[in-house]
Amino acid sequence: MHMADALLSPIVGGAMCAVSAGALAYSAAKIKKDELCEKKLPIMAISGAFVFAAQMINFTIPGTGSSGHIGGGILLAAMLGGFPALLTISAVLIIQCLFFADGGLLALCCNIFNMGVIPCLFIYPLIFKPLTKKGFNAKNISLAAVIGVVVALQLGAFGVVLETLASGITQLPFGAFLLAMQPIHLAIGVVEGIVTAAVLCFVYKMRPEILNSTRSRTAISSGVNMRKIIVSLAVITVLVGGGLSLFASAYPDGLEWSMEKVAGTTELEASGEVHETAEKAQEATAFMPDYDFKDANGSGTSVAGIV
Repeated sequence: MHMADALLSPIVGGAMCAVSAGALAYSAAKIKKDELCEKKLPIMAISGAFVFAAQMINFTIPGTGSSGHIGGGILLAAMLGGFPALLTISAVLIIQCLFFADGGLLALCCNIFNMGVIPCLFIYPLIFKPLTKKGFNAKNISLAAVIGVVVALQLGAFGVVLETLASGITQLPFGAFLLAMQPIHLAIGVVEGIVTAAVLCFVYKMRPEILNSTRSRTAISSGVNMRKIIVSLAVITVLVGGGLSLFASAYPDGLEWSMEKVAGTTELEASGEVHETAEKAQEATAFMPDYDFKDANGSGTSVAGIV
């Protein structure tokens, strides 16, 4: 659901930068007040790397010709807490944008809001935490993960449609675009919710102290278990990014699929000085556009995942 610059006007892109920057600044300020902030940084880094690698694995949505990948916002929030999760997923999105040209530079802050602010600062505290408050167990974790992810993705997809509508630079009709985006992201959300639930239940069973629960502070302060957790996640991340990414679906993701259904193409063009400047800047920083080498030989996806 990474938006491209062609969907956005500079005004909307700038406005969303102000909103997302404010959310990031607030989150950073909240984290600084946490006495265990420095000890959380390694787990934030390796969790972000895991989500980056997992996002490269697009899964096919049967019968649609579309695919999806995990957003990771709810997963990170359940492991780290809402504020650290927002900073972590934002770092992932920034790296994807600058180094891999995944999502437009002008659209970066929209992507941070849709895939970061919504799940981490709204859905996690309003849905996930209340559903696990009465009992932090596998059943409640699974229920909270599926519902949380589905709602977050529906709101994120709706955000894409509204931001596109407000920009007014495309020929995508609001109604048709909305009717394409919401159902396909409902299906993607169900799959992502199940995957998120499976990952969280696995972590709960093997290393419950890693989750953002009352046990996490003790584990972090002790330091011993956290080192084992970091090593375990690092190994899984390398395996996912370097191996499983080779089997990712080749179908367009939900946003591209919706654009093709409505406009007949996944590639929209936008003119203007701001768009041209953003495109040139991104071309200069992206050393592996679309997760492949510029002389594409097919091995780029695995290399990108490991990196």
